[in-house]
Amino acid sequence: MIPTLSRRQIWFMPVALLLLSTMGLLFALLGDAWWDVMSWGTLGYAVFVILWYVLKSP
Repeated sequence: MIPTLSRRQIWFMPVALLLLSTMGLLFALLGDAWWDVMSWGTLGYAVFVILWYVLKSP
């Protein structure tokens, strides 16, 4: 039997990645030095999570 998921369970990760990517893009626009590092970290983490779930799925 396939378990039913709530809307919150379905939309949590896509919304979290959207917010994370948006923050990364804003960090890239705001400044240099540490802002760039925060941008690389947030955008890189979003890509890492996406790849993790793509490679994990059967």
